[in-house]
Amino acid sequence: MAHARDTRTPRMTAGTAHRPPEDPTLSSLTREERRIYERVSRRRFLGTTAAGTLAALAGGEPRLAAAPAGVGQSGRAGARTATADAVIVLWMAGGMAQTETFDPKRYTPYAPGVPLDAVLSTFPTIDTAVDDIKFTKGLEQIAGVIDRGTVIRTFQAADLGFILHSRHQYHWHTGYVPPQPMAMPHIGAIVSRTLGPREPDMPPFITIGQTVEGAGEIGTLKAFHTAGFLGTEHGPFLIVDPQDAASAVRPPRGLDGTRFQSRRQLFEQLLAKEPVHQYGSDFQRESLVRALDGADRLLRSSSAKAFDLALEPEASYKAYDTGKFGQGCLLARRLVEAGARYVEVTSEYIPFVHWDSHEHGHSRAEAMKQMIDAPIAQLIRDLETRGLLDRTLVVLASEFGRDAVTEGKVGKEVKDQAINIPTVMSDPRHYGMHRHFTAAGSVLMFGGGVKKGFVYGKTAEERPCTTIEHPVPVEHLHASIFHALGIPADTAYTVERRPVYVTKDGIGKPITALFT
Repeated sequence: MAHARDTRTPRMTAGTAHRPPEDPTLSSLTREERRIYERVSRRRFLGTTAAGTLAALAGGEPRLAAAPAGVGQSGRAGARTATADAVIVLWMAGGMAQTETFDPKRYTPYAPGVPLDAVLSTFPTIDTAVDDIKFTKGLEQIAGVIDRGTVIRTFQAADLGFILHSRHQYHWHTGYVPPQPMAMPHIGAIVSRTLGPREPDMPPFITIGQTVEGAGEIGTLKAFHTAGFLGTEHGPFLIVDPQDAASAVRPPRGLDGTRFQSRRQLFEQLLAKEPVHQYGSDFQRESLVRALDGADRLLRSSSAKAFDLALEPEASYKAYDTGKFGQGCLLARRLVEAGARYVEVTSEYIPFVHWDSHEHGHSRAEAMKQMIDAPIAQLIRDLETRGLLDRTLVVLASEFGRDAVTEGKVGKEVKDQAINIPTVMSDPRHYGMHRHFTAAGSVLMFGGGVKKGFVYGKTAEERPCTTIEHPVPVEHLHASIFHALGIPADTAYTVERRPVYVTKDGIGKPITALFT
């Protein structure tokens, strides 16, 4: 369901416009639709509604507390005129190995018998478009556009004890360490609520590529794919597969206006039996209605064409087509062109797959580079050609880095994971980064007012390749993203009679050295 804000909908009161009919009318339903209606269970229904629906049942409407009405204007200390109107986050889910990508170290070729602690990088260093910036082999196309962007080499993940990817991803995306006493909003929801939509019919917050249904750590991933206390209308429009994006904004064939309306009424009738309506505040119920209204509007809007990759010229499509991630980058470009405010494209977190390279680290990184290199570079070139890069902040990030020896960081090592890591390489699966490393990681930023051809931070050349200059914790990274958008880092919403800041406790400090 789309979660675009409907600025035309007046504030409602409980028991008026959003109350479902007392007697459901099933006459317009087909036999199959009737069967679904009669058999749908509470648990099944909950699984099909947005995670944000139940995010903060008792919470009233959050009030903007610590930032004035002129957010993004220069009239307040700490605020600034925005240099970006939109954000694209390219999420390297699973822990991207920094010394194998954007922070190259001494290269060691594979050879049986080599001690693991002697291996820093399994890829040779390559030149980039900027003389003093080096990357690793396999990233030639991104290397060719780094003269349009900045490399941060000293992102530091928080110390959260035993490392679970989902907990660090929750922390990165909300700025808060789980668990929390309330449902914390995703950074995309904060941007949506604080700035509003760029175009009224386009969902302001869209995520591409990550499923939030399944076992394992999926529950925690689902927990931050939400607007939390900000209300359902600011939650993410979830697209698992970019190839299916068009079907998400197109009514099925044969669904005429009458049947479409009856389904909307049926949905509201089912919703009336759920906790959000029985126990939620007026604000939460009204926010959900506004989300439904936004979904209806999008289905009828010309903005829906932006979701259809079949409308992209063949040559352009092929430039991005390295699989689901590459197609997601193309979709992100189309959505920002059409007015989306915040779009996130993920390589997708699946345990022990993609960047989660406990074993076969070299071959995994090689495959991931083939997945991301061409489409990311093409995205930057396309945004620039279309005159969008200056006002679009593109951020490539991951939850933490990797190291073959240290789990956590030196001096605060944590319990090792289950993978048996030998001290000496005897098989190609041992070649590459293995453990989770929180002391340093790489982030790329393009457009949106950031410096061009710039490196921020420095890590040690020998193990442990820890941060030695300019550490960047998540609250400062978030503050820098908000800085580009003109949102002060101490902006807060009053929830349950207390302020909740957009960076933890409002202490985030934008790194002004990143900006022109």
